Amino acid sequence: MKKFRARVEVKLKPAYLDPEGATAERSLKDLGFKVEKVRVAKVYEMEIYALSREDAEKKVDEMCRKLLSNPVKDDYVFEVKEENGATLQKKKSSC
Repeated sequence: MKKFRARVEVKLKPAYLDPEGATAERSLKDLGFKVEKVRVAKVYEMEIYALSREDAEKKVDEMCRKLLSNPVKDDYVFEVKEENGATLQKKKSSC
């Protein structure tokens, strides 16, 4: 098996209100920063073992669908890199 590194970003779909992002936006404005449309996302980083690039992509996508995101309200993107650092895949999903 080969070792891969995966990075997954999960965020609310645009149609959903993001109260945490709204709070951060207000606070940033109070500090004098000119910002708009602040959204909060969760990032998961992991090492994963798989037989091939395709196998690693399938496993990460399955993790996202089964646990890391809620398909009703979340979108996710992920990136899989081989241990040597070469980017293998970047995928977006909107359920």
